[in-house]
Amino acid sequence: MPLIGYARVSTDDQTLLPQAQALKAAGCSVIREEHGSGGNRARPVLTSVLDGIRKGDTLVVVRIDRLARSLSHLLEIIEQLEAKGAFFRSIEDPIDTASPQGKFTLQVLGAAAEFERALIRERTKAGLASARLEGRIGGNPGLRARNPDALRKVRLARHDGYMERVAQTAGDWVPHVRRMRPHMAWEDILRIINASLPQNRQWTQPRLLRAVRAYVRDGFLPEEVLGRAARRVGDDRLPAIVAAIKGADPHMTLQAICDRLEAMRERTPRGRTTWQPSSVKMLLAQAEKLGILSLPAQDILPREV
Repeated sequence: MPLIGYARVSTDDQTLLPQAQALKAAGCSVIREEHGSGGNRARPVLTSVLDGIRKGDTLVVVRIDRLARSLSHLLEIIEQLEAKGAFFRSIEDPIDTASPQGKFTLQVLGAAAEFERALIRERTKAGLASARLEGRIGGNPGLRARNPDALRKVRLARHDGYMERVAQTAGDWVPHVRRMRPHMAWEDILRIINASLPQNRQWTQPRLLRAVRAYVRDGFLPEEVLGRAARRVGDDRLPAIVAAIKGADPHMTLQAICDRLEAMRERTPRGRTTWQPSSVKMLLAQAEKLGILSLPAQDILPREV
């Protein structure tokens, strides 16, 4: 199984050589290096590594602090790997998710993280109860008085917070919505989006529609994406789905499209569950004849985000 190494240091004046040597000695065929803070979850090299990992691969680091600075981030990364059928190994820590011992260690870490969250919740509840006994009521006085200005500020703050959270995941769904709406139904778009995402990041249709409407209101998406989808006959639904997958990544191979369709649990034209490149090639040819293969390309995210 391919071993993919990841090495990180925080500053440019630090050297990656010791980590690279340890990863090479561990048998890593590919080693990706990055300069960046471990507290920053949006590291471009790490994101590229996680996106490129395939089933059976193993992500290897020298120590877990080279990958993540918090237990929650570490568990989130390992969940992404497990969703792809990949594994994680730390050379200097007793974690190897390909082994029973490593999985047990991971379960202990997960239990510790949940215990820590429970302690925080209990401390918060105790603090609030103590404050109420002393006659102190938390919260904004303007909100308690239903002051219009205070209410407006809260609504704006909540909207800004929501938009910030949505922007962190916009790369998962904005390109597909731009490209496929209103040409395809929301149900099909949702399945295409979720097919490439781990379980903990998958969308529901109401949540996706809320995000799309918010982006339309703020001008990040055109109003046309909320229009009624054109009714399709049964014969052109599969070509449309295959064309949408290919259009989102023109360099995707036929086999990769097969894997995506199987992840979506889409059946072949003959009703089978296993796809072959020849079937995808046939559907792409049909999509080209129908004029739905070359949908206009769009930027992934608006500059404002």
